[in-house]
Amino acid sequence: MEIAKDVLSGARNATETMRDTLHRITQHDAELKCFRDVFQQGALDAAASLDKRRKTGQKLGRLAGVPFAVKDLYDVAGLVTLAGAASRRSEPPAQVDAALVRALKAEDAVLVGTLNMDEFAYGFSTENQHFGTTRNPHDLARIAGGSSGGSAAAVAAGLVPLALGSDTNGSVRVPASLCGVYGLKPTYGRLSLEGVMPFVPSLDHAGLFAGTVEDLRLAWDVLAGTETDGPVAAARLGTLQGWFRETATAEALAAVDGVAEALDAVRPALLPEAGRARSAAFCITAAEAGALHLDRLRRQASEYDIATRDRLIAGAMLPAQVLVQSQRFRRWFRNAASILFDEFDVLLAPATPCTAPEIGQNDITIGGKSIPVRANLGIFTQPLSFIGLPVITIPVFLPGALPLGVQLIGPPGGEAMLFQLAQQLEQMGLCGPQPIERYA
Repeated sequence: MEIAKDVLSGARNATETMRDTLHRITQHDAELKCFRDVFQQGALDAAASLDKRRKTGQKLGRLAGVPFAVKDLYDVAGLVTLAGAASRRSEPPAQVDAALVRALKAEDAVLVGTLNMDEFAYGFSTENQHFGTTRNPHDLARIAGGSSGGSAAAVAAGLVPLALGSDTNGSVRVPASLCGVYGLKPTYGRLSLEGVMPFVPSLDHAGLFAGTVEDLRLAWDVLAGTETDGPVAAARLGTLQGWFRETATAEALAAVDGVAEALDAVRPALLPEAGRARSAAFCITAAEAGALHLDRLRRQASEYDIATRDRLIAGAMLPAQVLVQSQRFRRWFRNAASILFDEFDVLLAPATPCTAPEIGQNDITIGGKSIPVRANLGIFTQPLSFIGLPVITIPVFLPGALPLGVQLIGPPGGEAMLFQLAQQLEQMGLCGPQPIERYA
């Protein structure tokens, strides 16, 4: 990251960098509503400590001076982890930081705040009844996506270069697509969820957002304890057909096809029963989340967002057989994906079926059919997180259009191949965030 390189070399002062960051947040977040809390004094103190350590010749970490923020379901010591829910205000504060927060701080990144999200991560829009709607930096009349909307929008607007989120059914990839930034949902279980409030334990992934492939890669290496800098062969590329094209706008298909042509990924690939996988993911989400919240619902149902509450209650009432059958199908679907990866190294698909809808918009027309917006923003992401595949969402900007994401999908443990392809595409000028004049 450029900030870390400059701080490590002495070309940049960490304290001044942090003051600039906090000024930008103060200047722009009132309209964007990305942040839930901003740690002004704590961030300035941490930056001043870095400057002092550098001057005295002490070794600094790989992320020295880099501001970062976290979705409001990551524990931050001394702060109540709200997870976007007003009903948690009376809970005790966290005693220690979440594991990933600790890992970034250990490399001298500086935590500047917590970020807005859908209540309990149950949504794709970050239209939060309690803490406001996060707006899309490219068009303030549109949603940022969710449930990690505050994370994606904060990176897109340049408020922070790095943010942590989570992805259960698409909550990193959807907002990354709509806000035009890079988003990583790694292989299931690859990043620690210690200190992250669960939503659907068998589907939850930790994830992250950044403005460049290099920034995303460095943060991943820090968090995963790996190295993804060397060359990796990924010659067999395919573009997913069927389900992954049937409910997509012309813009979403154009974004995917442009990337496919640049990579010569012209071979069609079919992941069978992807629609059923999405339905099974819905069932597992409802059942696990409903069971997790049942006791709180009995005590505090009136304090939930109405949309969240009703879905959780419905999930808690699902027959056990529905969950059993969904889990059985998941095993079948995972095996089908494994067979497909015997033929391909990386697959391409849209991240969202459309660009960012307007705030409050209920429906969108695709292929002559009107479909609900909120439920269908994850139509192309849910089948993939259902079986824990690693995905990097790259931002594509078609002429005169809002951003759209393209998913680079690998087999379990295939993150290095995805980073290599994303880097290649960025160098070709086919992807990467575009500066937004309002926040330049």
